[in-house]
Amino acid sequence: MTTDVRRLDIPALLAALTREEKLSLLDGSDFWHTQPVERLGIPAVMVSDGPHGLRKQPDDGDHLGLFGSVPATCFPPAAGLASSWDTELLGRVGEALGRECRAERVSVLLGPGVNMKRSPLCGRNFEYFSEDPYLAGELGAAWVNGLQSQGVGASLKHFAANNQETDRMTVSAEIDERTLREIYLPAFEAVVTQAQPWTVMSSYNKVNGTYAAESRKLLTEILRDEWGFEGLVVSDWGGVDDRAATVTAGLDLEMPASGGAGADAIRAGLGSGRLTDAELDSAVTRLLTLVDRSLPALAEPPAGFDADAHHALAREAAAASAVLLKNEGALLPLDPGSGGTVAVIGEFARTPRYQGSGSSQVNPTRLDSALDALRTALDGRREVSFAPGYVIESEQAAPALVAEAERAAADAEVVVLFLGLPPSYESEGFDRAHMDLPAHQVELLHTVADANPRVVVVLSNGSAVTLAPWQDRAPALLEGWLLGQAGGAAVADLLLGAVSPSGKLAETLPIRYENNPTVGAFPGEFGRVRYTEGLHIGYRWYDAHRLPVAYPFGHGLSYTTFAYRDLTATVRADGADPQVEVALTVTNTGDRAGTETVQLYVTDPEASVHRPEQELRAFARVTLEPGQSAPVTLTLGRRAFAYWHEQAGRWTVEGGEFGLRVGASSRDIRLEQTVELTGDAPAAPLHAHSTAEQWLAHPEAGPWLRTALGTEGFAALLDDPRNGPMMRAIPLSRLARFPGFPLTHEQVTEAVETYATP
Repeated sequence: MTTDVRRLDIPALLAALTREEKLSLLDGSDFWHTQPVERLGIPAVMVSDGPHGLRKQPDDGDHLGLFGSVPATCFPPAAGLASSWDTELLGRVGEALGRECRAERVSVLLGPGVNMKRSPLCGRNFEYFSEDPYLAGELGAAWVNGLQSQGVGASLKHFAANNQETDRMTVSAEIDERTLREIYLPAFEAVVTQAQPWTVMSSYNKVNGTYAAESRKLLTEILRDEWGFEGLVVSDWGGVDDRAATVTAGLDLEMPASGGAGADAIRAGLGSGRLTDAELDSAVTRLLTLVDRSLPALAEPPAGFDADAHHALAREAAAASAVLLKNEGALLPLDPGSGGTVAVIGEFARTPRYQGSGSSQVNPTRLDSALDALRTALDGRREVSFAPGYVIESEQAAPALVAEAERAAADAEVVVLFLGLPPSYESEGFDRAHMDLPAHQVELLHTVADANPRVVVVLSNGSAVTLAPWQDRAPALLEGWLLGQAGGAAVADLLLGAVSPSGKLAETLPIRYENNPTVGAFPGEFGRVRYTEGLHIGYRWYDAHRLPVAYPFGHGLSYTTFAYRDLTATVRADGADPQVEVALTVTNTGDRAGTETVQLYVTDPEASVHRPEQELRAFARVTLEPGQSAPVTLTLGRRAFAYWHEQAGRWTVEGGEFGLRVGASSRDIRLEQTVELTGDAPAAPLHAHSTAEQWLAHPEAGPWLRTALGTEGFAALLDDPRNGPMMRAIPLSRLARFPGFPLTHEQVTEAVETYATP
């Protein structure tokens, strides 16, 4: 990057700007640009949709995918990339996106999206990473670091609790504090603390009755004060209701241009005292800082990018994103050198569905189809026949196409059947009605399998689909998600064994929709959606209820096998800031090279509060040749063992025994170990209505109460194995009213004044 670049003197500019110029800077100048101030040399900078590819539109673009955009590399969307569990790969994808942004003079790419996959029906799940906050945070941070290494900013979105499309502009997500802190905020926190994105985008929705864009708790107290965010907060497009309230909350830039409405509202807020000049200056300072950060890249002539190299990276990313769910009888990989006809069936093989719809839709530089890629790879060594089988955007079977597919299957040695969700089934802007594939596609599978049972199903879908009713008809099943512009070639690489599958599910695939945790609480009613499942989303829910699943979180097969051994856990530090080092050895026990993702889950069986059965806290990928072994070391810090203590308002590690589970998925645990930690759990805060149990557990009040009670009468009753639990559950202030209780009401009142937490 250029080092001798004119940079903005922000304090001097702040002093020179008029109030009206300051107001103008906090509004876009059009759909994609910030507002310039030419007299002071403040340029406009451009932002653009992403995140799996640059979607640079003309200046009058629409943000909804209706208008065209410049050609750009379309990488796999987040649903696919997340299944790679490969932070190094995501960093390289981010770097490539940064190079393409620089080539097009784009300063900020709008992404990544790290919202949780609360419900499998969320229409935008293809654009989000995972149901697990730790995994989403690690992947998101890697992507942001890669992008920003090129002098282009990220826009972390959508902050926060944007977990549905239904009523997304107005719905209030009703979430208790502990659930918010442990499930819906940690991915954002990880990206902020590990990568410092240049911007954070507020979500459309409300959180507990307050628009996210107007929530000072979210945008200032948590994001800036607690996490140390240094950048600018931008609204989602059209995501501002009360502009003055958003500035007070900590939102700096409204996008797109509001036609002066935003400036009018801020001006009125300043006049009425709702806003201060200091708040205005803070927002302007952050906007100027964003512009200043953009200048080094903008000072260089556009260098273009290597489209061939980026396509090759997209192919590598696609191969890493696909998940081999089942492979009975080692049907895969197909022998590329010999064998009978391969019947490729399904229109998705010829007309790939490779990305989602809406504001993330990319105009690819090129597009590979699996059909072409298979024909090229086999190059006459095996015959490849094709039958479309169905019309993608149709709800009805096409009898002639089905009959053609049946004949092709019967005449082939093996069938590769491409099934998936039509674009109309999932998109930004609406949630899905169900989890099922189109019925006529499932009927086609049954017809094909009756003609030839050697069926490999390749799926194209941005979000989870129901597999249980039909998957027994296919010995092999490859979850392809949406694989970007090079997905067709990547699928051929996987089917023919040029690449061994290494993807692992970043979300649970339930047996049926009715088993998922949001039934009855999605998408809400009367403007509110209650997160009644609390901490239990994804695998946390299925584990808590001992529910069988189609495929568990973290699952994914390879063309080889791996053995785990020699697990050790060493406490390197204890107390307030514990650190535990977990080590093991992984061996490739098969006859092919392959990559395994080792997953570490933590349990807290002695917790005084409810905690999920297990939670992902670390992972590592290891690539091994046949017979090769390698050590794997995973380090756990304080947050791996902590829960959010609502009364204390902080993260807490409760002393005691913790379980460590290492495995190939959340339900394929290979090795287990335990560690003892001292912890730093605070005493339960006391008040006038605290129970006798809480008083006795307090480190200072407990000894006082024991002394005051003595050993007879009520003291013995409180310790009685049978009646004690009932008695200890009574507030101490009420026990003082009981006849014969050794403490008076006045004495309890004095104790409250001495020991109660303010």
